[in-house]
Amino acid sequence: MRRDTEGILVLDDHGQTRLASGLGADAAVAKALSRVWVNRTTVPVKRLFALPGMEQAHSVASLVAPQGVCFLIFASGEGDELTEFIASVDCAADIFRYFITNPYEAMNVIDAAGNLLYMSPIHERSIGLKRGDAIGRPVRDVIENTRLQEVVMTGKPQIGEAHESNGVTRIVSRIPIFDRNRKLVGAIGQVMFKGPQAIPQAIQDISNELARVRQERDFYKRELSGLRNRAYGLDQIVGNSNAIKRLKEDILRVAPLDVPVLLVGESGTGKELVAHALHLLSPRGDKPLTLVNAAAMPANLVESELFGYEGGAFTGADKRGRKGKFELSHSGSLFLDEIGDMPLEMQVKLLRVLQDGSFQRVGGDRLLHSDFRLISASHRDFQQMIAENTFRLDLFYRISAVTLYLPPLRDRLEDIPELANTFLAAFAKRQGVPRKSIDDSVIRYLQSCSWPGNVRQLQHAVERAAIFSDGDKLAIENFGGLERSSEPGMNLEKEYRPLDTPTKPGRFDVWEAKQRVELELIAEAMERTGGNKKRVAEELGISRSYLYKQLRMLESGKAG
Repeated sequence: MRRDTEGILVLDDHGQTRLASGLGADAAVAKALSRVWVNRTTVPVKRLFALPGMEQAHSVASLVAPQGVCFLIFASGEGDELTEFIASVDCAADIFRYFITNPYEAMNVIDAAGNLLYMSPIHERSIGLKRGDAIGRPVRDVIENTRLQEVVMTGKPQIGEAHESNGVTRIVSRIPIFDRNRKLVGAIGQVMFKGPQAIPQAIQDISNELARVRQERDFYKRELSGLRNRAYGLDQIVGNSNAIKRLKEDILRVAPLDVPVLLVGESGTGKELVAHALHLLSPRGDKPLTLVNAAAMPANLVESELFGYEGGAFTGADKRGRKGKFELSHSGSLFLDEIGDMPLEMQVKLLRVLQDGSFQRVGGDRLLHSDFRLISASHRDFQQMIAENTFRLDLFYRISAVTLYLPPLRDRLEDIPELANTFLAAFAKRQGVPRKSIDDSVIRYLQSCSWPGNVRQLQHAVERAAIFSDGDKLAIENFGGLERSSEPGMNLEKEYRPLDTPTKPGRFDVWEAKQRVELELIAEAMERTGGNKKRVAEELGISRSYLYKQLRMLESGKAG
């Protein structure tokens, strides 16, 4: 014990000294405390008080027993807040007792190591502990989900934190405690509310404030998303061929207009990517884009999926009902893929919705309204379907205010290098594997294929080759099975054309010329290498199996 700052004085029932140390052995201090004890019948001894009549301020805590009293003495410097408070407030001890025991503000105290020094009785009872059982134990082992130990680790307070314990949510403060030398000595945790009725209201106020902050956050996220979308909305459409450049120009021209758009083209040409770009670059870009594949929905579920349904509308329906795609698309865009596969009876109902945006749920009688932009897509020949009465002409005019044609991959073979490298990079990132490369000879081979499955087929072929190739470069042998799509005689002209879209003249001539040039190159290489098929395949960048097929064509041509 430090004699100059602390002390103990034990007096018997008559005021005689039984034990004195430190400040308790100081004659002036002992005399003053003896007077306090002897006069206790007139002025009761407080548990905590400032010692009067001394030149230096002292704080005293008293422990009264039947045989006498023990005084704990603390010398305080001039201006010490604790001593000033005790000296000025007669009920100082009662105030401290209130803060320690009040069930709505009771505190827990830990030392600098995170061990409990004091736990309020209300907290002990709430978690089923006997009085004092928690003292000395790590606070994290006693109080569920506490973060009080973080305060003594960081020295930073935590104010207004939500704390879940025993199924109850409380708002608490956690405050670090420093001594007069600014050394961290512990921390206290305290419930912030003064009464049980304040808790729900305070939580509600905080909840309202959080809701406001979330709204602002969502607003700025949409703004940021809009800026990003305008920067990379078209980047997902890979390629720099003239056909793709024209498509991107058309997207930029059409996207800001609030008109229906019909996307036509073969399967695998990227109609969904174009739909996303149209939506993201439109004024509705910060609202939802709802995707519906009409071909993937059973005919008996198309109506409930699009219009939604009321609870109990049919057997197996959700009792609460469900919103349909029209409702979910409100203020945003609806991408109706493969609209050409929609049943005829649904085409009539869709036409009514597109006229004014009004509809009713299945089993409901309320008239609902949805404001959405329709983006449709199909690989089918609408001209033929309209002639066969399988698609309504009035619906076609409604959905095709603007029609965009997506070119097949065989019309943009110069994009294959960029596409292949993009797919390899994405595959490597997605699977967490090293990125593989692709040689020019392999690119030339890929450009020799017709790709009836278009970009989607190319992506699957490149990813499959990346999986089964042993080295860090893809070889032609890794693309087994593609030669079929390059066999002569395939009807490469069987592609969808929108109404009033002129066919491109000379296509058969171009492909026949390509075939002739290819056969001539093979014949020259065979002659130059003395018939070494392996060397011919390597020089021309084609597989040997494809070479054999082409050689058979040469032989059949000579025989003819």
